[in-house]
Amino acid sequence: MSKRILSCMQPTNRLHLGNYLGALRNWVKLQDEGDNQCLYGVVDLHAITAGHDPAELGQATREIAAAYIAAGVDPAKSYIFVQSAVPAHAQLQWLFATQTPLGWLKRMTQFKDKAGKKQDLASLGLFGYPVLMAADILVYKATHVPVGDDQKQHLELTRDIAQSFNQHYCDGEEFFPLPEPVITGPATRVMSLRDGTAKMSKSADSDMTRINLTDDADTIAQKIRKAKTDPEPLPESVKDLESRAEADNLIGIYAALSDQNKETVLQQFGGKQFSDFKPALADLCVEKLAPITARMRELMNDPAELDSILKRGNDKANELAAPTIEETMRKLGFWS
Repeated sequence: MSKRILSCMQPTNRLHLGNYLGALRNWVKLQDEGDNQCLYGVVDLHAITAGHDPAELGQATREIAAAYIAAGVDPAKSYIFVQSAVPAHAQLQWLFATQTPLGWLKRMTQFKDKAGKKQDLASLGLFGYPVLMAADILVYKATHVPVGDDQKQHLELTRDIAQSFNQHYCDGEEFFPLPEPVITGPATRVMSLRDGTAKMSKSADSDMTRINLTDDADTIAQKIRKAKTDPEPLPESVKDLESRAEADNLIGIYAALSDQNKETVLQQFGGKQFSDFKPALADLCVEKLAPITARMRELMNDPAELDSILKRGNDKANELAAPTIEETMRKLGFWS
């Protein structure tokens, strides 16, 4: 059975190694599996929910799209689109917002995490973020969505919204599918290079915590060399990695980039010092990321070509979304 798969990223800060190993690489695999129909969006409407710099938004959007393509997402096989260029996203969000109880949204833990103690000052957009995410998915009637742990609750809300709409306006028929999470096998969870207990993040203050997809070879080598470790040699078993977060993170990165498991990597490096392991890890990172960096640079230096690719993707996305909006409004009773 064919799947319609949707996944997106915000154009906030630069993408990094964690984004590549945890998402982009899997997107390419999904694109090339069977007859999957894949849609990959740059969700710039989400990016303005907590403050942004208007002067940088357009360029950041292009850079995220360039990263998709450089990592292997093929515009000829997948839809690559910009959220704001498909008005149906915002239109469907409003229609869903009128149907979504406040109690459902108040349970969303990510709003509490992002707003912190200043919830009264947070924007309505941030509070309603999960409803826009539901619209992102359902406007294309996506059947599957790759999600991380921090997004599972939002996918559950999307299913609740879809099911409620189907029951109230479609006589229980499945007008909107109930999207399923995509299971891609063991997730590659990449942690900070300065703190093995914290996830590698685009928004971390220090650039030394992450390897950006735009970093050159010298920068990658420097960041690996300065990555936090402990004074002990690398362990010889995976079990012994459990109490050594930084060692576990670096071994995990090497394993993911080399398509091996941690046991195999430790057979090669177990018992050795980090001074022996880090140069090998740096070389591997450069080998795998250099082609992506070069392709991103090429695309960013030709904005006309990149914009042309995005326009084609936007046009296809609009064409796919239009019937959903028209039928949704008809079911809600709007004049047409």
